[in-house]
Amino acid sequence: MAKTSQAAGLHRASLDKLHDLDAALELMYYGWRGMTLEADEYLAKQGLSRPHHRILYVVARRPDIAIGSLLEVLGISKQALSRPLNLLLERKLLTSRRSPEQHRSKLLRLTAAGQRIEQRASDHERKVLREAFDRVGASGAAAWMAVMGTIADNN
Repeated sequence: MAKTSQAAGLHRASLDKLHDLDAALELMYYGWRGMTLEADEYLAKQGLSRPHHRILYVVARRPDIAIGSLLEVLGISKQALSRPLNLLLERKLLTSRRSPEQHRSKLLRLTAAGQRIEQRASDHERKVLREAFDRVGASGAAAWMAVMGTIADNN
């Protein structure tokens, strides 16, 4: 979905600013949407959505993660995890096995199909980040990382 620069900026120009940080908030909202747009379209074609991708993303980077640890990393409840996790297991994008150390704990791992979907969805997002970082240069990318790191520390 190609956007012209004029069309891409219209959403920001049309909103009244009620606070001096509203422009920054809008950039967060619309920046996130801009970064995830192609990934979300790809996921939708796979019958998946953003929560599924978040799970796949974390499990790809922490193979054999316990469900309790996944809940902590994602910062969500068991109830919020249940439906997307069950779909990923049903579709055989994840495997689940009992932990040898803690028999009540289940460990999650991506299947080859899960790896492909996670990789493609994340590739769409990395492409957007790479293009933005290339446009703003190393100092702009470093500043963005510093701001986002500070915000992430609120977790």
